[in-house]
Amino acid sequence: MLLSIFSAILLIFAFPSFNISFLAFIGFIPLFFAIENKSPKNVFLISYICGFLFYLGTLYWLYHVTVIGLIVLCLYLALYFGIFGMIVSRFGVLVAPIVWIILEYIQANISIMGFGWTSLGYSQYRNIPLIQIADFSGVYGASFVIMMVNVAIYKALKRSFREIIIAAAILIAVFGYGIIRENNGELEKGVRLSVIQGNIPQELKWDPEAQDMIIEKYTALTKMASLDNPDLIVWPETSFPGFFEINEEITDKVLNLAKDIKIPILVGINIEKDGEYFNSAGLISSQGKFIDKYDKIHLVPFGEYVPFSNKFPALHKLVLGELGEFSPGKEFTVFALYPPSSTQTFNFATLICFEDIFPELAKRFVKNGAKFLIVITNDAWYGRSGAAYQHAACSVFRAIENRTSIVRCANTGYSCFIDSRGRIYNSVEEKGAHLFVTGYKTSEVNF
Repeated sequence: MLLSIFSAILLIFAFPSFNISFLAFIGFIPLFFAIENKSPKNVFLISYICGFLFYLGTLYWLYHVTVIGLIVLCLYLALYFGIFGMIVSRFGVLVAPIVWIILEYIQANISIMGFGWTSLGYSQYRNIPLIQIADFSGVYGASFVIMMVNVAIYKALKRSFREIIIAAAILIAVFGYGIIRENNGELEKGVRLSVIQGNIPQELKWDPEAQDMIIEKYTALTKMASLDNPDLIVWPETSFPGFFEINEEITDKVLNLAKDIKIPILVGINIEKDGEYFNSAGLISSQGKFIDKYDKIHLVPFGEYVPFSNKFPALHKLVLGELGEFSPGKEFTVFALYPPSSTQTFNFATLICFEDIFPELAKRFVKNGAKFLIVITNDAWYGRSGAAYQHAACSVFRAIENRTSIVRCANTGYSCFIDSRGRIYNSVEEKGAHLFVTGYKTSEVNF
C-alpha cells in the first residue's frame, strides 16, 4: 500500500502546479512492484487506491465548485487505475503502454462523463520536442512513451535490459521527429489579437450591484488594448455580467464600445432562449452589431449540469442547489474576421471553458474552416491552484494536433498565446504571476 501511495505522489508532482514532469517517467514503477504476485482482488484495491489519490491530488481544486462532485469524480476515475492494474497483473507489464492509452481514450471519449483532463501526456506540455508526435498520435502518443519508459526502467530493475534498449531507440526517434517539426520553417504572419483578463472576483460576477463596475473595468482595459490596433479584442467566458440582450442597458454599452473603438469584440455571454440557458461566445462587429454566436456544446458535469439528474432529481438539488442547468449548443459555429490591414478573411472558432480538453471538438472546428482557435474561460473558480496550468496544457496539445495557433483568454487564469508548435510565447502577467492579475496582452497570431 505504501508503494501505491508513493506512485500517486510521484504522478501528482509531475503535473502542474509542481511541474516536476520527469517524475511521470518513473511514477508507475512503485505500483508495478506493489501489485507483483498479489491476488486479483488485492491488485484491484491497490491500483484503485493509487488512482483515487492521484486524481484527488491533481483535481483537488474542484472542491471550490463542488466537494461531492470532486469525490464522485475521483471515485469513478480511479476505476481505470483498478482495471489497468488487473490487466497488467494478468498479462504482464509489457502490455502496460497499450492498455493505458486505450483506457485513457475510453475515459476521455467513450465514458458517460468523458473527462480526459489528466491524461498522462499532459504532464509534458513544456517538453516541446517530445510532444510534437501529438500531430499524428494526439496526447495518447506522449502517454504511450511515458508508460513505455516506466516499463523499461521497471524491467531493468528486474535485470532485463532489452526493454531499455528499445525504449531508448524510440525516445531518440521521438525527439528527432520533434526537433524537426519544431523547427520546420517560419510561421506566416496572420492577425493581431488582444486578450482582456478582467480578474473579476467570483463572488461579484453575478452580483447585480457589481454590473456597472464590471463593465467599466472591461471597457477601460479594452480601450487601452485598442491603442495597440488589434484586429480583434477578446473577453473571457461569461464576462458579460447578466443575460445578453435581456439586460438591454449593459448590452448597449458593449455594442457602443465596439463601435467607438472600431474594433470587433468577442464577448463571453449568457443567453436565455425559450426557457433554456446557454453559455455562449458572441461576436460584435466594429460597427457595433451583434453578428453571430457560438453556444457551448460540451458542458461541465456537476458545474453546468448534473449527470443522471433527469432520473434522480434529488441529485440536482444536492449538487447545484437552486441553480438552473445549462443546455448544450448544437452548432459548430465558425466566425469570420476581416482585418482592415489585409485582403484575407481569417476564420476562427471558439472553445468555451474546458472544451479544449476534447481533441475531436477542436478538430471538428478546424475541419469546418477555422484557421485558429480561441479559448475563453474562467479559472477563477479554482483559486490559486494548478488548475489553470493543467487547463493550458490541454490547449498546447490541441495546437500541435491541429497545427493551428490557439489564443487563451481567462477572467483569471493563464491568458496566453500558443503557436502551432505548442510554444507559449506571450501571456498576461504581473511580476511573473498569471493568476489573479488584471491586464491585457496584444500579440500576433501566426499560421
